[in-house]
Amino acid sequence: MFNPETQKDLRHNFTVNIVDSAFFGLGAGFASFITIIPLFVSGFTNSALLIGLIPAIPRLGWQLPQLLIADKVARLQCYKPTVMSLTIHQKLPFLGLALVALFQPQLNSQTVLQLTFALLIWQGLGSGFSATAWQSMVAKIVPSGRLGIFYGSQAAANNLMGICGAMIAGLLLKEVARPLNFALCFLCASVAMAISWFFMSRTREPVSNQVSAMANRHEFWHSLSVILRRDQNFRCFLMARLVSQLALMPLPFYTLYAVHQHGMKEASVGLITLVLMVTQTIAALVLGWVGDRKGHKLVLQIGSIACAISSVLAYLATSANWFYLVFVGAGIGAIALQNIAAVMTLEFGNQRQRPAYIGLGNTLVAPATILAPIIGGWIADTIDYKTTFLVSAMGALVTALILHIGVRNPRYLEQNFRDHSVKV
Repeated sequence: MFNPETQKDLRHNFTVNIVDSAFFGLGAGFASFITIIPLFVSGFTNSALLIGLIPAIPRLGWQLPQLLIADKVARLQCYKPTVMSLTIHQKLPFLGLALVALFQPQLNSQTVLQLTFALLIWQGLGSGFSATAWQSMVAKIVPSGRLGIFYGSQAAANNLMGICGAMIAGLLLKEVARPLNFALCFLCASVAMAISWFFMSRTREPVSNQVSAMANRHEFWHSLSVILRRDQNFRCFLMARLVSQLALMPLPFYTLYAVHQHGMKEASVGLITLVLMVTQTIAALVLGWVGDRKGHKLVLQIGSIACAISSVLAYLATSANWFYLVFVGAGIGAIALQNIAAVMTLEFGNQRQRPAYIGLGNTLVAPATILAPIIGGWIADTIDYKTTFLVSAMGALVTALILHIGVRNPRYLEQNFRDHSVKV
C-alpha cells in the first residue's frame, strides 16, 4: 500500500516538481544541447565528432555514475538532502558557459572548446550523481500507476517553458551580435536553473524506516550480478536501451546538416528548437498517459519507429523545410527512449531492489551513450551525414524488434515473480 502521508502530500509534490521541471526546461531552451550549444561550438570547430558528443555528454553524465552511488542510496531513509546537495552541480555550470561565451574574444578556439566541454562534463556528472537518489525519491512519493503521467507532465512542463526559452534565444541570436548573444542565452539559462533548484527544495518526502536489506557494500555488489543472471526480462530491456542509443545518435547532426547542406539560417535554429519542444510537450503527456494504461513497452516501440522515420526523412531531405518533420519524429523518439525508458526502469524489482535496478539500468547503458555519437561523428566525417542517418534508422528498428520479442512489461508480471524470482 502507498504511504498515507505520501498520499496526503501527492498534490503538493506533484505541483512543486512540475514547476521545478518547467524552469529547468526554460533553462534548457536557452542552452539546448541539441541546437544552441552545438551552434555555439560550431563557431570554433568543424569536427562533426566533437559536436556530436555534445548531447551525449549529459546523457552519459546522467547514466555513468548512478551505479557508483546506488549502494549508498539504498541505505538512505530520506533521499531529498542528497538530491539537493548534488543537483547544484547540474545547474551551476550554465553560469560558467555564460562567462566562456562572454570572454571568448580574449580566448583562442582551443581554450574555448576545452572550457566548454569541461563545463558540459561537470554538468552531466552533476546530473548523474544526483540521479539515483532523485529517481528513488520520485518512486517513493508517486504511486507506480501514476509515474507515467508524472514524468509526462514534468516533460511537458519542461518543454512548454523550453519553447519560451527557445523563442527568446532565437531572437537573441538574431538581434544581438556574437558573442553577447550566446552569453545572454547561457546567463538566462543559469537564472532559470536556480529557480528550478528552489522549487525542487520544496518537495515533501517522508522518512522511511524501510531500507535496503544489504548489510554491506560487498553484499550489494553481489546482488547486482544476481539480478543480471536471473532477470532475463531486465537483460533484454538493457539490450534494447543499449541499441536505442544509435536511434538517438543523429539529433545534433540534424541541425548541422540542415545548416551546412540545406542553407538553414541561424535564426531558424530557434524555430526548429521550438518545433522540437512543442512535439516533446505533446508527446510527453500523450505517451505518459498511454504508458500508464497500456504499458511502457508499447511507448518505447512507438518511439523507436518514430526515430527510424525521422532518420529516413533526414536522409531523403531535399530542403531545410524537411527538417521540421524530422524534428517531430526525433522529439517523439527522444521522449519515449529517454523519459519513458526511465519510468519503465522504476518498475523492475521491489522497493529494496530499486536503487540497484536504477543503477544497472543507467550505468550499463553509458558506454553505448558515448560510443553511439562517436560512431555517428566518425561516419559523418569520413563518409557523410546520410550514412549516419541510415545507421541510426537501422538501430531504431533493431530496438523495436528487441522490445517486441524479448521484453515484457514488468508492471504486469505476477507479483510473486517480481518479489521472489530475484532475491537480493
